[in-house]
Amino acid sequence: MTSIPAALTSLDASRLTANAPLAPYTTFQIGGPADWLYEANSADDLAAAITAARTAGMPWFVLGLGANVLMGDKGMRGLVIRNRAVAHTMSDDGVLWSESGAVIQDLVLDTVRAGWSGLEHYIGIPSTVGGALWQNLHFLSPAPERERTMFISEAFADCEILSAEGERKVVDANYIQFGYDDTVFHHRRDVVLSARFQLTKGDPFRLHQILQENLSWRGSRHPWLGIHPSAGSIFQKIEGVGAGRLIDQCGLKGFRVGDAQISHIHANIMVNLGHATAADVRALIAHAQRAVQDKFGYELKPEIGFIGEF
Repeated sequence: MTSIPAALTSLDASRLTANAPLAPYTTFQIGGPADWLYEANSADDLAAAITAARTAGMPWFVLGLGANVLMGDKGMRGLVIRNRAVAHTMSDDGVLWSESGAVIQDLVLDTVRAGWSGLEHYIGIPSTVGGALWQNLHFLSPAPERERTMFISEAFADCEILSAEGERKVVDANYIQFGYDDTVFHHRRDVVLSARFQLTKGDPFRLHQILQENLSWRGSRHPWLGIHPSAGSIFQKIEGVGAGRLIDQCGLKGFRVGDAQISHIHANIMVNLGHATAADVRALIAHAQRAVQDKFGYELKPEIGFIGEF
């Protein structure tokens, strides 16, 4: 049996696994083993695990649903903390408090059932609260009367973080610096522990209609994760052009390297046909970048995170 490093002995040993494969915990279903995988079941537990790793100088990474990331085939050294902190409550005045590991879809369904509006736009998008704030989760609404990009920042009130310096504090939107696929969390090793969202009263009938419209729109344009695992959009948005459109115009829908394939449905999404490796995906990314650069002169920049060793 692998002995637990002294730095991690303060953690619950029953939730600590050595040499744990990461592929099952990502939406791409790709990734080698972590030296150590820990399941954090509360915000306090999450903070304690990060603090333990930091104190020991051990590499660490917080993993939510594993969307929007590509894990390396060689896995990750140090500690991967799977964020399972899912507690959440709703107040009578429309304030939703949630720990950062709560799944956005669960919060959408809970709030819509209770007649609260603000999160319904994000139905069907695989993300935790922490991941949603990290990337300023967004969705382009298909309905004519609201045909614009909706951002999670519109419902955001504040959040508690564990800062890069080890301080637990509550911060607001000014600190977060919400942008398009960008926040302060891309530039500092702060971690969201919990968050509050200010919702408004809505008509449950209308909210359910929005859920159905958005799920239908998304289902017709994105491959189903249960059949074709993916990490979502691979490349950053190119304003007025569209990364997927450029890839499509290069004739690359369906192009594959190993078991990694550019989706037939959406050219900015790459899918795992069953046994794709991170090396396959990286080679496919490089091929799409070269093709678009050569034909159109645009540089495609990945928006997914590359985590671990490749």
